[in-house]
Amino acid sequence: MTISIILWFLAILLAPFFAAVILKVKAFFGGKKGPPILIHYYTIIKLFQKGSVYSTSTTLIFKLGPVISLCAAAMALMFLPLAGYRPVLSFHGDVIFIIYLLGLGRFFTIAAAMDTASPFEGMGAAREAYYSIICEATLFMILILFFMLTGDLSLAAYLSGSLPLGLWQTAGSPLLFVIIALFIVLLAENARVPVDDPATHLELTMIHEVMVLDHSGPDFGFVELGSFCKLFFYSAVVSRLIAPFNPDHPALNGCQFIAALLVVYAVVGVTESVMARYKMDKVPKFILTSFALAFFAIIVTLEFLK
Repeated sequence: MTISIILWFLAILLAPFFAAVILKVKAFFGGKKGPPILIHYYTIIKLFQKGSVYSTSTTLIFKLGPVISLCAAAMALMFLPLAGYRPVLSFHGDVIFIIYLLGLGRFFTIAAAMDTASPFEGMGAAREAYYSIICEATLFMILILFFMLTGDLSLAAYLSGSLPLGLWQTAGSPLLFVIIALFIVLLAENARVPVDDPATHLELTMIHEVMVLDHSGPDFGFVELGSFCKLFFYSAVVSRLIAPFNPDHPALNGCQFIAALLVVYAVVGVTESVMARYKMDKVPKFILTSFALAFFAIIVTLEFLK
């Protein structure tokens, strides 16, 4: 349990560092040096040194949004088997709880955006709610597949120890579709290209960024840290599936996990470097591709299990 708690603290602490890898990869493709690898730490520290500004139209919901979104993402990490170790919290059915826990953070982010009475933030909130529905459908399809393979509804039963290797041995080909589907969900849920562009400043084309325009100071710091934790959560799940091995030596196990994480973040950076953001009418089709892949994985698995 002590190791699990330490890993949980390290996950929150290192989430901004891994997110900066994406910036470095994008800078490399652009022929630039890029920002320092600790840029997100500098930004968060600077935000916490400032004060928050609140509009006269906002209520308590606006202040709760950043805090609850950060708490939801940090608590979701408690159920994640980091580097194959048992998570801090685990129970039968916790996967469903995690999906709705992340949904709770999203709900309060949307509610805080609507609370500002800004038409631009309301537009972004509507897009976020629409696209997240498709992502949740994909996650539930993947959950059905994992339940078919393991008979369990716990995240620890899928990603702890050598259990991911067992998933590959049981249904290797469908897991390829699952990994691609999860990567698409990762891009959509974390407002990455081609679904959204976190670097843009044009309200008409933004989804997530437009919802947090009115947040400032420590509140915006909470939003940033929560987004880093959420990105780390999805990246860690994908990394456990692409590197399912569980070396006996703790150092090798940790190095493998970190290397897999760096690969996932690097692929996100490459994706953002070689692709442009889709038009808004193309985004639902792109996210629906993940649902189709997860559904096809279930069909193929049913054939394998006969």
